[in-house]
Amino acid sequence: MALQIRQLGPGFVGEVSGADLTKPLSAAEIAAIHDGMDAHAVLIFHDQPLDDEQQLRFTQSLGTIEMAIGVSLRKPEEQRLPNSFADVSNLDKDGKPFARDDRRRLYALGNQLWHSDSSFKVVPAKYSLLHGRVVPSKGGNTEFADMRAAYNALDAETKALCEDLVCEHSQMFSRAKHGFTEFTDEERARLKPVLQRLVRVHPRTGRKSLYLSSHAGRIVGWPEPEAKAFLMDLTEMATQREFTYAHTWRAGDLVMWDNRTTMHRARPFSHTEPRDVRRTTLMGDAPTIEQQAA
Repeated sequence: MALQIRQLGPGFVGEVSGADLTKPLSAAEIAAIHDGMDAHAVLIFHDQPLDDEQQLRFTQSLGTIEMAIGVSLRKPEEQRLPNSFADVSNLDKDGKPFARDDRRRLYALGNQLWHSDSSFKVVPAKYSLLHGRVVPSKGGNTEFADMRAAYNALDAETKALCEDLVCEHSQMFSRAKHGFTEFTDEERARLKPVLQRLVRVHPRTGRKSLYLSSHAGRIVGWPEPEAKAFLMDLTEMATQREFTYAHTWRAGDLVMWDNRTTMHRARPFSHTEPRDVRRTTLMGDAPTIEQQAA
């Protein structure tokens, strides 16, 4: 069966059939997936019983892996997965859910805010690929928002205002929004802000999109209260129902999305239930400052 993509929801999500990700894909199938990501921005693959090696192989067939180093508060001896995976589960190295007041869990609650993966890195991420191994009985959905449609919906005056703005991004900004502010000196140095354009241009399609994220905390040259109010207003507008889609997980789903054109957020679930989801990530093309200048 040839690979096929069926449009879901508001038009930026595609459900893929005819692909077995446990096996190497052909060059034509890889090209079709890239084209599908350009046309949509989120692709859903059901019933994919992947192990770590198979997920990593599929990810690497699409591009260069972004290593997950220094993006969580797990110490090296606490890591459950290799650095080729971002462990966004609620599990410790023994496979048990974190206690409710565990510092690592409280930090990870920032994933419930709208964000774009690795926007806090100088070269932010391209695709994220999240595989559901164990999902909770209720909750834990992932919601997505189309930042291309959000940009298109702006009036001309707001588009002009946003065009050349540069924001500072850091995980410290996003965590502060839900009350997590106690960082060590080492963590503050590691999480220092980076600069990102507020408006991005997709390198393959040429489409513009807002580059919003809860990690964005300041706008260069603006008073901080005004910048935060403006970014909150933009985020509220960009995550209206007509721009969003909610994915209800079932074990074996692999969902991939383009961080250059979407935001996403996790939804709450019981802290007593395991949620084992494993993310591989593709490196981005270049710093957004360079992309925009080009």
